[in-house]
Amino acid sequence: MAPSARPDERSPLLADRAPVSADDELEDPTKLPTRKRNAILVAVWLGVFLGALDGTIVATLISDVSSSFKRSNQAGLLGTSYLLSTATFTPLYGRLADIIGRRTALLIALTLFTSGTALCGLAPSMVSLLVGRLIAGMGGGGLMAVSSIVASDLIPLKQRALFQGLANLWFGAGSGLGGPLGGFISDRLGWRTAFLGSTGQLPILFIAAILVFRNLRYRIPGQGKSKREMIRRIDYLGSLTLVLSLGSLLFSLSYKNDRNLPWSSPFVWVPLITFVVFGIAFVSVEAFWSAEPVMPLRILRERNGLFVALGNFTTSFVSFSILYFYPQFFEIVKGNTASGAGAHLLPNSVALSAGSLFAGFIIRRTGRYYWLIVASSILPLISLVSFVFLTEKSGWVHSWLAILPSGFGFGSFITATLIALIASVDRADMATATGLTYLFRYVGQVVGVASSASLLQSVLTSELSQRIRGPGSAEIIDKIRHVATSIRWLPPVLQLAARESYRLALRAVFLLGLGVGFACFLTSLPLKEYALPGSFAEEEESRRQRSGTATPRDGAEEA
Repeated sequence: MAPSARPDERSPLLADRAPVSADDELEDPTKLPTRKRNAILVAVWLGVFLGALDGTIVATLISDVSSSFKRSNQAGLLGTSYLLSTATFTPLYGRLADIIGRRTALLIALTLFTSGTALCGLAPSMVSLLVGRLIAGMGGGGLMAVSSIVASDLIPLKQRALFQGLANLWFGAGSGLGGPLGGFISDRLGWRTAFLGSTGQLPILFIAAILVFRNLRYRIPGQGKSKREMIRRIDYLGSLTLVLSLGSLLFSLSYKNDRNLPWSSPFVWVPLITFVVFGIAFVSVEAFWSAEPVMPLRILRERNGLFVALGNFTTSFVSFSILYFYPQFFEIVKGNTASGAGAHLLPNSVALSAGSLFAGFIIRRTGRYYWLIVASSILPLISLVSFVFLTEKSGWVHSWLAILPSGFGFGSFITATLIALIASVDRADMATATGLTYLFRYVGQVVGVASSASLLQSVLTSELSQRIRGPGSAEIIDKIRHVATSIRWLPPVLQLAARESYRLALRAVFLLGLGVGFACFLTSLPLKEYALPGSFAEEEESRRQRSGTATPRDGAEEA
């Protein structure tokens, strides 16, 4: 840590370090004035808001965007393309934030996110739109990860959960506004306006960049090395093998979805084998090659590191499967408008914010998190069981309130598990550990959306083939799969067949989520519970004791 005492006007400017400008003056982030600390937090939380806003806007626009390009069968790629680059680049931000500083890392994320968003709004084809989503994803993960890293710099561990809850208020606000806003813009102004214009995301992105540049000024120990040293410390090989592994999985599932190919097709199984090969290569690189790996296995060797990672993977698998496919039930099966379908995500966002704040309050009040995590992991199962029984005739209670336990449980779970992980590592590893949670979270999102999309298309094709027969049936089925919004223009009998097929396909997606949600519950049981210091001084003392003879309390026994 930098010393808290600052030099007066007579102090020499050179004291075993390179001179810095007034704007980049070294400060101890743990001793910043409250007003400046809050200004920094608001600046980074605006990035969290934008990342969440983008996610639910695009989830609401999936049917309209893919149908406009006649590529409804590729709808899942709108989610997975963004999440693929997010999963690959997010762990790099943990390292970048340590190497080049929090502000520069966050400005890079904002630049990439802004560029990708603009390209999406101008995209002339589905391919260029997917490229825009890839670029946006390179920055979107950084907005989330760096905001958590900054909060860890500024807030003592015991209070960290409450501030994480406040951060998730911004996340919840973005998620809540994104659904109805995206649907309203798509219905009234066209989906491109959701990315561009005064009602789109670009103006907010520019405001966020200005606030980050003006307020995020502190430095952390180890920052300021040469550019050559910065470049050398980046884990290029680990990042490459990770993107090749996840990309191969997406190609396999995409070919199966788009062309309705069997698993025996080389276009399906060859990418699957490639996924496994590069997955093994990634783990090998991280274990034996990279000096500063994007996925440090030493953290995963610890109980909390491993099970927090698995918990974040599974809960993100479930939550994003819900996020991307729940609105489709209301738009396709019930025939609602895009804005009406997107509005059904609003209760989820409110519940997510409430769950996160609740977790923060409980952890700050009690200093405990084990049973909170266990209970939170059960709540999404309640929602998923309810989703399985959704029908075209489901009432407003079933349609609007069934999602509440899922949102509340997800918000509480991700808040508490982040605390469980950073409480178990040294302060020097906090940024890396935070990046690790986001890595598994985004990989879970990628695999969840891709697997759910693959299952949906498989079941949908089977169900449509059983219900639509006779001359021209193949063309009708193909049109329904490629342009989901065309269902409303079909004859009444075919409309009923198509909507029932979509309902059963979505039910299969929810059943898959139910199985993965139960696995999430199992990952919460082995976690250990560590004491949560209430100040930075107590935190340092606690870590010194733990590195010596102190042992953590086992949550399964004492919590």
